[in-house]
Amino acid sequence: NKDRTVSESSVEMRYLVMPNDTNPQNSIFGGVVMSWIDMAAAMVAERHSNRPVVTVHVDDISFKAPIKIGDHVLIQAALNYVGKTSMLIGVKVSAENPFTGITRHTTTAYLTFVALDDIGKPIQIGKVIPESDEQKRRYIEGENRLFELKKKNKK
Repeated sequence: NKDRTVSESSVEMRYLVMPNDTNPQNSIFGGVVMSWIDMAAAMVAERHSNRPVVTVHVDDISFKAPIKIGDHVLIQAALNYVGKTSMLIGVKVSAENPFTGITRHTTTAYLTFVALDDIGKPIQIGKVIPESDEQKRRYIEGENRLFELKKKNKK
């Protein structure tokens, strides 16, 4: 239940896109990318809270460019904001062609997680400490995003 910096819980993962990950157009299934995003974000939430976590909301997932067979995929996930029990995690997905070295930003997503106590109920967690200007901007954005989500859920 201690406060942590963004970098203390950030996660980077890499995958190689194989034929079984792709559709007939040789680009990756969106569901495969979504599962990788959810895994990376869950690891961030667990590292921050030191508790089991669950996904409670996936917000604003944007597929910007296709990911092809053979691409190297980089998933970068970091905590943007922490409320009392909620953690908002931003995830950026990039694909690199290993032969040309060209990297493309392909997907962005925001996910909300809660940490669970020993009987499976949401538990209060430590705050996140943004360090850089970029992290401070994401913190404010995340606070607004969570506020809007709560407002929408009350309707």
